[in-house]
Amino acid sequence: MNFLAGLGLGLSLIVAIGAQNVFVLRQGLRREHVGIVVLVCAVSDAVLIAAGVAGVGAAIESVPWLVTGARWAGAAFLLVYGILAARRALSAAGEHLDTADAQAPAASSRRAVLLTALALTWLNPHVYLDTVVLLGTVASTHGDARWLFAAGAMTGSVVWFSALGYGARLLSGVLARPRAWRILDGAIAVVMVAIAVSLVVGS
Repeated sequence: MNFLAGLGLGLSLIVAIGAQNVFVLRQGLRREHVGIVVLVCAVSDAVLIAAGVAGVGAAIESVPWLVTGARWAGAAFLLVYGILAARRALSAAGEHLDTADAQAPAASSRRAVLLTALALTWLNPHVYLDTVVLLGTVASTHGDARWLFAAGAMTGSVVWFSALGYGARLLSGVLARPRAWRILDGAIAVVMVAIAVSLVVGS
């Protein structure tokens, strides 16, 4: 259950549309250096998640009451995140991916693609909030099983980036439609709120 909880939360956080996902999808559509992009994104997430779990875990051991604080803080953030996802899902305009640019013929060098993937991952403040802070905080509420939770979250990253990069050709038509992203955001909202409620009930 701890592994599945980590997998579910990890996927819920990572699948929301953003610059990193658009870049991975674009490279997948172009079939250009996909392996490098997927590897950079997945490994970066794993490092950040591990750092979050290790740091919060150490704090919890020295200050036991932080468990309660972490649980409520995590629940509050997840609730807000879920509400924002719900707003995107209910938005009349929705969001979409412009695949025309992704299918442009000009090729990018391996170095340029690598640097872009690194920049989109490590220079994005949201990645620290999602991995180090949020996942690390929620993992701390799982006690001794927090690393199993972390393993689930890391697996979620590998699965998502691999599917997005290598399955892009099959999904390009679907993900180019605003309705698809709205449905995805709706699912994210449901998962986020459900996890927030479970944290509060378990407090």
